[in-house]
Amino acid sequence: MSGATPQTGPLRHFLQFRDLSRTEIQYVLDRTRLIKNKFKRYEPHHTLHDRNLAMVFEKASTRTRVSFEAGMYQLGGSVIHLTTGDSQLGRAEPIEDTARVISRMVDVIMIRTFEQTRIERFAAHSRVPVINGLTNEFHPCQILADIFTFIEHQGPIEGKTVAWIGDSNNMAYTWLQAAEILGFNLHVSAPAGYQLDAKRIGTPAPSVLQEFADPMEACRGAHLVTTDVWTSMGYEAENEERRHAFADWCVDAEMMAVADPSAIFMHCLPAHRGEEVTGDVIDGPQSVVWDEAENRLHVQKALMEFLLLGRIA
Repeated sequence: MSGATPQTGPLRHFLQFRDLSRTEIQYVLDRTRLIKNKFKRYEPHHTLHDRNLAMVFEKASTRTRVSFEAGMYQLGGSVIHLTTGDSQLGRAEPIEDTARVISRMVDVIMIRTFEQTRIERFAAHSRVPVINGLTNEFHPCQILADIFTFIEHQGPIEGKTVAWIGDSNNMAYTWLQAAEILGFNLHVSAPAGYQLDAKRIGTPAPSVLQEFADPMEACRGAHLVTTDVWTSMGYEAENEERRHAFADWCVDAEMMAVADPSAIFMHCLPAHRGEEVTGDVIDGPQSVVWDEAENRLHVQKALMEFLLLGRIA
C-alpha cells in the first residue's frame, strides 16, 4: 500500500455528482485508468486492505451490487450486504439511527434508495463516507462510469455534445450536473409532460443545456447518444401510459445517423430492445454499453479509494 495514507481532511460523501470538484473528478478518472489497467494485467491493487464496505439496498440491483462488491474485494477489503428484508431499515427504525450504528462498524457505506433526502439524512448522521448507488433524483456513479467510457473511446469530453433521449429521470439530472462541471453540452429531448423540471434546473437554464421537442434534432451532431428505460423503478403503474407517450423517443439507426460520424451509444441497463432503443443500435458497432457496464467496477474502486484515502502519491 505504498503511498496510501488515510484521509485526514473533512469527511467526504458522494451523494450527487457535484459533490466532487472538476479537479477531483479528473483525479478519480485518472486513478480509474490506472486501476483498470492493473485489473486487466491481473496485478493486485489492495489499497483498501482490511477496510469494510456496507451496501444498503432499499431498491434491488444487479450491476450496482456486483460492481461494488467485486470492487471492494479486489481492493483487499470486505463487504456486508443489507436489504430492508434483513435489517432494521425494513422495520421502521429511523434512518438516522441506522446510520449512527452502521457507520461505527464499517469504513464506507453505499446506499441504493428512493428519495434523495433519505440518503442525505443518512449521510448527515454517518461517521464514514456515504456513496449514492442510486436515488430517485440522481445516479452519480453511473454518470462517472459513462464519462470514463466516453473518454476511453472519444477522448476528452469538454466541448463535446451529449444527447439524452427519453425520460427526464435521475440520469438526465446527473448528466446536467456533469455538463456544468466538466464543460460539455447536453441536449435533452423528452415527451411533453416528461421534460426537465424548471424548478430543479433553475431560471435561466444552465448555458450547457438545450432542450428539444424533436429527438432527431437533439441527436444532430452529438458525440454521444444515450437513453434509459421509459419506466424507472417505482413508476411501474405508469408503464402503459409511458409506452404511448414515448413511442417516438426510441433511439434508432436514423437518430444515430444524424449524430456525429464517430458518435457512440450508451445505456445504463437493463435495456428493453424495441422500446427505448432498437436492437440494431444497442447491439451495433456504435454501442459501448458493455464497456460502460464494466467501467462501473473500475470508477467505483477509484471513488472508494479517494473517499477513504484522499489523493495517493
